[in-house]
Parts: sequence; C-alpha cells; structure tokens
Amino acid sequence: MTIKKAIGKLHLWLGLSTGLVVFIVSLTGAIFTFQDEIRDVTEPWRKVEAQATTPMLRPSRLQAAALATHPGVAKTTTWVTYFGPERSATVFFTDPAGTPTLVYLNPYTGRVLQELDLSRHFFSIVQEIHMTLLLPEAIAKWVVGGSVIIFLVMLVTGLVLWWPKRKQERKQRFTIKWGARWRRINYDLHNVLGFYIASLAGVLALTGLFMLFPVMLDATMWAANGGRTYPQEKVLPKVDTLQAVTAAAQPLPDVIYRTVLRRSPGAEMVLIGPTGTGKDPAYCWTYQQALHYYHRDEYAFHPVSGQLLLARFHAGKSAGMKLGDMNYDVHTGQILGLGGKIVAFLVSLLAASLPVTGTLLWWGRRNKKAKKSARLPVAGPPQVANRKALQ
Repeated sequence: MTIKKAIGKLHLWLGLSTGLVVFIVSLTGAIFTFQDEIRDVTEPWRKVEAQATTPMLRPSRLQAAALATHPGVAKTTTWVTYFGPERSATVFFTDPAGTPTLVYLNPYTGRVLQELDLSRHFFSIVQEIHMTLLLPEAIAKWVVGGSVIIFLVMLVTGLVLWWPKRKQERKQRFTIKWGARWRRINYDLHNVLGFYIASLAGVLALTGLFMLFPVMLDATMWAANGGRTYPQEKVLPKVDTLQAVTAAAQPLPDVIYRTVLRRSPGAEMVLIGPTGTGKDPAYCWTYQQALHYYHRDEYAFHPVSGQLLLARFHAGKSAGMKLGDMNYDVHTGQILGLGGKIVAFLVSLLAASLPVTGTLLWWGRRNKKAKKSARLPVAGPPQVANRKALQ
C-alpha cells in the first residue's frame, strides 16, 4: 500500500467515525452565527429609545426590578449587563428551581420588558447542541473536542489527497463540473469545496478548541508573545478574609458600576458579575462595543468594601492576551463585522456538507464495487468454457 492510499484510508475511516458530530457542530454553528441580528428583528424588547439627558439606572435598581417576582433569588448571585444607550439592560440569574432566567429591562426607567427561560430559548438550545451535543459536560468535552481535532486532521489529509500530480489536472481540481453525472458533481463538491474552505474552517475549528481546552489557547498566546511570559497577566486578586474592612456605603454593584464608568469612559458594554459571599473578588468587564468581546478591560473588587483590587486595561495587555481576548469574535466571524459573519456562516455551512458528500462518495464507490462483483461470470467446467469460446 502506497503512502497516499494509506492517507486515503485514514481520511475515510476518520470521516465516517466523526462525520455526524462534525455535521451537527458545523450546522448549529452556522445557525448561531446571525443570532444577534435575527433576535434584534424578532425580539423587540432587546432595544430601547436612547435618552441623552437621562442617566441609566444603577445596577441595584435593575436587580430589584428584575427580582421583584423572584424573592428566592439573592441579588449577589445575579449578572447585570448594560449594552449601550440604545439597548435594554439585562439581569441574569438561576432561580431556586434551577431555571436559567434572563430579564430584559429599560435601563432608564427600570421597567421589565421581557423575561426569558433560557432553557427553552431556541438559540440557547442551538448553542448548547453546538458546544455539548446535549451530553454531560465532562463527556461532551471529549466527544466534541476529539471530533474537531480529527476534523483538523482530515482537512490536512484531504489537501494531500486533493493535490494534483500533474499541472494539467490543476484547473480541473479548482472547478466543479456541473454538467456531469451526480456522482462526479458530488465528488467535486467534496474535494473542491473542501479545498476552498480548508484554511478558514481550520481557524474556526481551532478557536472552538481553544474554548474547550484552555491549555491550547495558553500555548497559542505564548507563541504569539514570542515565547515570553507575562506573570502579571496570570495574577489573580485574593481576598484577605481575616482583615477587618468597612462595608461599602452603597450597594456593591453600584460602587463597581460607578468606578468602571470613570476608568473606562469609552466602554459601551458593562458586565457586572455576582458580588459573592465575601470570600472571592467581585469581577466586572467592560467592552468597547456592545455584543463584541475583543476590546476588554477587566476589574476585580473587594466583595465587602468595594475596594479596587485589579484593573487590567486592553491597551496594556500583551499581544498573546489580546489574541486570547479576540478568540470568540474570531470564532463567530464578528471580528470583521457583518462581512466576517457572512464568511463564518458560509464556511460553517460548507463544512457541514463535507461529511454528507464524503459519505455519499464512499457509499457510491462501495455499491459500484458490489455491482461489478455481481456481474462477474461464474466459472464452470473447463470443457464448457472452451465450448463457449469456440462458438
């Protein structure tokens, strides 16, 4: 067996073993790409009228309004997010029954606009299928992650199999022969489209793996930094629970909100995490543009006094850390705006087609061999065969 035939066998059986997972992950990724645009059209409560002369309400006011009908939920366990002057603010929490709940509010008046059960929301379900296939997290990490790693191997082996031996074949390998029979069209769809999307599909696969396996992202960040390490970027603030501190004069979320607005005045989106029980820091992240997660400033506060423990600004981050921050935006294509999302959508959709065309290709060859075997003449006695030859 030649090396190329061995690669072909490897490509075939790896594809057949992971094809279904790759199909589901790619298809759900394509569906999820435009979730913000679709939801802005179908969910009017996501937007509000901007009020230039009216300041937005403090987080504690939004928490109180969102939890008015959920008395069993502690304010310290909620996530409060501001999305800019023309968008509603949200309060996220898990109720005592375990239901993940997202409440949309007018940030200027505190009026509740909509309450969603995320466990039943279409795009939440799509995202969960994309990330876990609805399997337990510990299992899904290896099923999805392993299949994506194999998909990367298949992109490489596919390029090896696609590469033309002679110059005369190159034009043929770059185009789809639409006028041919369906088997040939399917062959071209698998090979030609696979070639065109290989590099971009590899980027989407790698950025997805970085979310599943942070150690891979750490290695990439280290490489982006030229092998240099920045210990200060790994430092996490600690809370000294033995030290006596004075409680903040105002609710902690309000102290956090006021501080980050002053230190990150250009931020459009502000995410305030749970303020905790007093043992762990309270975190806040600010983003330059709503619904984009690349340009990020990070803060940590004392959970009792509200003292600022950490302020890490985007401008002062290493190249590797900036690369890590942009991972989600690269994965969804939104790092390049609407055009990037269109590219990510098309690449994901075409990646979902590869297991289908590959399986049809294998099935067609398998049936073709079976039919050829069925047509072979049955060997008879020598004298019969000789007599037929003489007739």
